[in-house]
Amino acid sequence: MKPLQVLPGEVHCTAIRAQGAGGQNVNKVSNAVHLRYDIHASSLPDEVKERLLALPDHRITRDGVVVIKAQESRSLEANREHALARLQTMIDQAASVPTLRKPTRATAGSQRRRLAGKNLRGQVKALRGRVGRDAD
Repeated sequence: MKPLQVLPGEVHCTAIRAQGAGGQNVNKVSNAVHLRYDIHASSLPDEVKERLLALPDHRITRDGVVVIKAQESRSLEANREHALARLQTMIDQAASVPTLRKPTRATAGSQRRRLAGKNLRGQVKALRGRVGRDAD
């Protein structure tokens, strides 16, 4: 299966002012990026959309919109690339189909060993009882 690519027309990037330290420059330059990606309106396959919506991720809103904020770099373009890379990672995670676990049974030998260990432990605990006086 080839990796799914995010189409540029489906992503909406908005330049916003970054938070944190930066002096006077941070107050006048919008270098952070708000990336919005509507899952329902995307061209992803339906099963990938369902798995993406089912992810326990705080960046996915109730309306099915992924909101990613990137402000690591001082460059607007670098922040945009960083946000797109995080979105792509998220989609790749949803595109991989989880393997189903095949339930297996414990072997007879492992059951015997487990029960023998329990029996031994019970004997050790039984020896911890009160020591009674012998009737003379």
